[in-house]
Amino acid sequence: MAIGYLMIQARTAHEALPLDGAQIWIMDDQEKRVYHLTTDESGETQRIALETLDRSLSLKPDFKGTPYISYNVLAFADGFNSVHISGIPILEGETAIQPIEFIPMRNMQRTPSVIEIQIGAPAVSMSGSRNQEAPDVEPQVLRQVVIPNPITVHLGSPGASASNVQVSFPNYVKNVASSEIYPTWPEASLRANIYAIITFALNRVYTEWYRSRGYSFDITNNTAYDQYFIYGRNIYESISLIVDEIFNEFVRRQGQIAPYFTSFCNGTTATCAGLSQWGTVTLANQGLSPLQILRSYYPKDVEIAETNIITGILSSYPGTALRTGSTGLDVQTIQTYLGRIRRNYPAIPAITDETGVFGESTKAAVAKFQSIFSLAPDGIVGKATWNKLSYLYTAVTRLTDLNSEGTSLGIGTVPPSSVLRLGSSGQDVITLQYLLNVAAEFNATIPAPVQDGDFGLETQQAVAAFQSASGLKPDGIVGPLTWQALYQTYLGVDAVIPPGSDAGVIEYTVRSGDSLWQLAQRYHTTVEAIKELNGLTSDNLSIGQVLKIPVTESSGGSYFEYVVRAGDTLWALAQRYHTTVNAIKNLNGLSSSALSIGQILKIPSTGSAPAPYFEYTVRSGDTLWQLAQRFGTTVNKIKTLNGLSSDILNIGQVLLIPND
Repeated sequence: MAIGYLMIQARTAHEALPLDGAQIWIMDDQEKRVYHLTTDESGETQRIALETLDRSLSLKPDFKGTPYISYNVLAFADGFNSVHISGIPILEGETAIQPIEFIPMRNMQRTPSVIEIQIGAPAVSMSGSRNQEAPDVEPQVLRQVVIPNPITVHLGSPGASASNVQVSFPNYVKNVASSEIYPTWPEASLRANIYAIITFALNRVYTEWYRSRGYSFDITNNTAYDQYFIYGRNIYESISLIVDEIFNEFVRRQGQIAPYFTSFCNGTTATCAGLSQWGTVTLANQGLSPLQILRSYYPKDVEIAETNIITGILSSYPGTALRTGSTGLDVQTIQTYLGRIRRNYPAIPAITDETGVFGESTKAAVAKFQSIFSLAPDGIVGKATWNKLSYLYTAVTRLTDLNSEGTSLGIGTVPPSSVLRLGSSGQDVITLQYLLNVAAEFNATIPAPVQDGDFGLETQQAVAAFQSASGLKPDGIVGPLTWQALYQTYLGVDAVIPPGSDAGVIEYTVRSGDSLWQLAQRYHTTVEAIKELNGLTSDNLSIGQVLKIPVTESSGGSYFEYVVRAGDTLWALAQRYHTTVNAIKNLNGLSSSALSIGQILKIPSTGSAPAPYFEYTVRSGDTLWQLAQRFGTTVNKIKTLNGLSSDILNIGQVLLIPND
């Protein structure tokens, strides 16, 4: 009897939150229950064995049947909508990893709805023709090859009225490879096909093939135009490990920058000028390497290139693997990342090594992280592990920032009464954009607009996508029904996020002379509380380092104490701590704005008025002048508010933008 394997991963908010205790039913194609599983604190089930067919059938291009047995999954989690997945292909010797991205129920929703996902046969077994179009020449639209993270996929033909979904680029490639071919193929064949899949997508992004035509997506999932993608499907471990290693490598011709247009087809029922998927199996069995296979179908001068420019990633891979004995800032970075991720994934052990020193506890934490996220658990931080750490750190901190931002905006429970549409602006638009960002964090079909207070096309598209997902008329206009649905979604999310994430927290930028003991005394907390909140493993601080400080609760409201230093003003303190001059004066009984060095002030941890600024994450191509023009402020105001001494910006840098 042939055996394959299946494991479930139940998570939400782009993997930022694992779901412990989710109930999973594994069923055969007749819906007869085979297993009842429960997820652990990392949102995972154990790997289970399932009966299937002999793997040799998936290696024969002339086999007319289905070379596997399919199974179904029904998943439940308290506070979330249920998910039913049918047609998960199980192949002999392969582990199918089924990610389930749960969507929170809305507030007042009495029973969970059921999200249906249908998988089915891979594209290589289909008989439809592939007429993938490419530019007449290889144009250079972008200045450099960039990994789009996330990538936006249209779930239909280009002109069809269908949803767009945003997924991380590695997960997109894993999904496409699992949807196109069989994971049982020889490794050289898998790698050649994955290179073609990566490069095809990057060519679409690089040439802005769809966006230059007015579409709001990067690529479609229609095989007649692009490559197969099934949102919510399983991936295979053998494919996943390869993709994690090479997802930022692509095919190009020597002397060129552009990703080559790597068209492909199955090579049996459909033929094309590009790569034959079944043909790669034959060539791999003959001993050809992935590059040799690619050169058998594309020009002989194609080569494998690499880009480390990845949007949405805070820091790029340093180029050298980190392991036991490594030291320095890069080690400190991954220790910080692991410390923060561990708060959401407590199965990751605490790091007790000295900051910046890769010892045994760092290795143990890395290995457990790798195990949770289906990476090779060797305890070494190579490219794949570095990028996954950076992605997860971004996801968990983004979720925390959204929680804190909702408090500072004073969202409450009563929606605004305004009607918003294209061209609207102001505080209600900021509230709208925040609520859309929350919805987008838990539903990949909703894009996250920039929170700039202006209702532009990006916001209109996000509103329409939210309305469509909510069963409302997708007209892009925010009236009472849309406001109500947004608030119900927001309150539903709030109900399922674990308590105590980062409530009652302020951010503090370390200055010369600061120590953890002094900060703990000043803000009425403890050294251990600050270290735990920031994932610190030592007492060392760096000037300019941003710390999160737990604030003191009192009967008079939430505040912390601040010792006035040279150069401080009430206005600067109000800007820094998201409050107002009057709120500080009222809390301290001040009749003037004069301050004295050494004076102790009580600073409200949340302001009663709208925040005087908002946060913006720097993207590729941003400059201070462009941001000032876009948000109606000045370069000097942005520099002053952020303490900048130069105009240089870094991708992923978080700036405070004045609400002028």
